[in-house]
Amino acid sequence: MKYFTYIVKCSDDTLYTGITNNLEKILRQHNGEITGGAFYTRNKRPVKLIYQEEFDSHLTAARREVEIKKWPRQKKLKLIRSD
Repeated sequence: MKYFTYIVKCSDDTLYTGITNNLEKILRQHNGEITGGAFYTRNKRPVKLIYQEEFDSHLTAARREVEIKKWPRQKKLKLIRSD
């Protein structure tokens, strides 16, 4: 199974980083089309996927998520632009 660390841009221009094994489903959840998704994005819809990385294990994806979440916004934007 593949796992993804992803970044979405919210309607208020903030960034949210997460992990999933199903990008299509998590985007639908974040946008309120189906139940689920992060509490953070519920009042910041719509969200748009702007970055993703693919991993072979949940652990590796989770570690990358934690790493990215610690970064300041400018470093995240630089990562997104370099993709």
